[in-house]
Amino acid sequence: MSISNKIAPTRLELNAGADLSKDIADIAGWMVSGQKIDTPDLNSRFVSNIPGLTSAGESGITFYASDNGLDVRSLMPRDTAGFIVWMDGGDVAGRKMDVFPVRVLSVGKQRSMGAEAARLAIQYAVTSEPAEDVTIPA
Repeated sequence: MSISNKIAPTRLELNAGADLSKDIADIAGWMVSGQKIDTPDLNSRFVSNIPGLTSAGESGITFYASDNGLDVRSLMPRDTAGFIVWMDGGDVAGRKMDVFPVRVLSVGKQRSMGAEAARLAIQYAVTSEPAEDVTIPA
């Protein structure tokens, strides 16, 4: 999916993306966290702190694989850049979403021997600061 402005994706841009929510088996990561910097106070034993760097750690999504290979592998091969958009309450205008600019690091394949469905574990690098709590457009 291509988004020109991550803090204000258009309805047309969102509609052009692929909804893979039904194919998701598991998720990991997708959290923005911040560090702190200690700032010792002079003439005191107290050490206060200020906000430091913000980062999004390694993130991944495990998808179910199809027998014929027509699945997420065709949309997200290794080294593909794009966006992952999380709409926790669904695609409902006025609700909030998070927009993560990403690049696919790896597409791992878990083969299955039996009744369990095969899975594709895709790891992502978050390539710039995600846009959090963006209002979903009408």
